[in-house]
Amino acid sequence: MKKVFINGANGKMGQAIARIIETNPELGLEVSVKRDGAQPVLGDFDVVIDFSTPQGAQEAFAIARKHRRPFLTGTTNLPETFLFQMQEEEKIPVFYAPNVSLSVYFFTELVRQAAQMYAGYGFKLHEIHHVHKKDAPSGTAKKLADVMDLAYSDVTYERTGEVVGTHTASFVSALDEITLTHEAKNRDLFADSAIHIALWLMKRESGFYTMSDYAKFKLKEKKK
Repeated sequence: MKKVFINGANGKMGQAIARIIETNPELGLEVSVKRDGAQPVLGDFDVVIDFSTPQGAQEAFAIARKHRRPFLTGTTNLPETFLFQMQEEEKIPVFYAPNVSLSVYFFTELVRQAAQMYAGYGFKLHEIHHVHKKDAPSGTAKKLADVMDLAYSDVTYERTGEVVGTHTASFVSALDEITLTHEAKNRDLFADSAIHIALWLMKRESGFYTMSDYAKFKLKEKKK
């Protein structure tokens, strides 16, 4: 059994990841370390999964490097200096994505293609998340804005109830409107994906990986 260190274990994502691992022994994983805040790390581990805070992610990254273990983070609003540090990593495998869902990655690619196809249209982007989410626009919305060449200040958003995450990209002309929407109905969408990315990451060589790398692997796997 491979041992998982969950950083941000008391958060919604951390709890979902732990529950999926503990109820699916066929994954070959067990949670050996649960950490929140700055308490010491007690226990052995084979991979670090982080969904915490920008500071917590940097602390977990340092721990992963110290123990030479793969590091995966989906924490958003990370400092540019830290992003650069991860991108330059040569000691351990590192994975970063502001959204770890494979379906969201493919949705983003659809939006990218639509933005090129409907270049003469006006672009709009709206996102909805739960009231506990601290960053606005979300990391996913910023990525979508990038592929639409839309300023972050033009992204509209809502924080309401316990909405997991909805992103709507619209392409508007005087005669019609084309709308693409991704709605996450359950946080397990992200937790399950993070777990499978971690399994994949443990087999990779040292270096920096993104959803693009994982998507290419999954597409090749599908063709076999």
